Amino acid sequence: MPLSLRSTVLALLVGLIAFTALAGTASAARTNVAVGLGDQNASMFSSPAYQALKLKKTRYFIGWDAAAKPEQLARADAFVKAARTARVKVLMHISDPDLRRNKGRLPSVRQYKSSVGKLVKRYRKLGVTEWGVWNEANHDSQSTYRNPKRAAAFFVAMRGLCKGCTIVALDVLDQGNAASWVRRWYAAVPRSQRRYAKVVGIHNYSDTNRRRSTGTAKIIKEVKRRDVVKTALWFTETGGVVSFGGSFPCSEKRAASRVSYMFSLARKYRRDVKRLYSYNWQGTDCTTRFDAGLVRLDGTTRPSYDAFKKGLGGFKR
Repeated sequence: MPLSLRSTVLALLVGLIAFTALAGTASAARTNVAVGLGDQNASMFSSPAYQALKLKKTRYFIGWDAAAKPEQLARADAFVKAARTARVKVLMHISDPDLRRNKGRLPSVRQYKSSVGKLVKRYRKLGVTEWGVWNEANHDSQSTYRNPKRAAAFFVAMRGLCKGCTIVALDVLDQGNAASWVRRWYAAVPRSQRRYAKVVGIHNYSDTNRRRSTGTAKIIKEVKRRDVVKTALWFTETGGVVSFGGSFPCSEKRAASRVSYMFSLARKYRRDVKRLYSYNWQGTDCTTRFDAGLVRLDGTTRPSYDAFKKGLGGFKR
């Protein structure tokens, strides 16, 4: 082979190897996990910093009895309408209206159908077709805490209330009782209904903020052991905590590192986890018991905002 031709072939081979390496790196960096951001304030959508993230999904939680509370309806209306204007899809999650350690009243299935049915009817008209049956059902702030059987009945009820909707059938926090709670919930779901439990939500605050994966792994393992379909897992609520009671003293720097780890966990479990909803947008500058906001009270961005924006690279919206 002439020297000039040999040099040309060698150059082409080197180029091909380099291209393949770059393509492999880009492929490894990409994931099909879609990212959204939850909050309770409609003003989020008008913030230039939020708009720069180009997000297409959000999450909002609402009390199961909000249909009888005009102020709650007004806030939810404003949020859903602002999201719709911004072309952001809302996952609306039913919750206990009183998040103070089992202070809420657990509704009967009949009460759930009546009140939540009104909410579904109201917000489906505004385009909300994604619903969570009950927020963080295994936590002691929720009236479902000791009653996975009732939570399972609520799932069956929601299926009847919102035909054709995407439903987060079960939603649990990654605490010590999570795996047993999942097991008891599945046992309570009628066998004929189990195949409709196509999405299960995980709040993995503990893993994310303690830089571990044990709780998340146990929940995923238990769901896969019990389900009868290929259930999709969503991180329905997670994020880098700026402050939380005495467990996490106020630190914006720590929160930023945990936001980065949040994306690492999503990438680690990308075969099973299909969505991630970080919480939340508007912080309180550590003036309340819980603060995980990406921006401060005055609207200025925190280091966790920069970590979130950087982490979005390679994820879907």
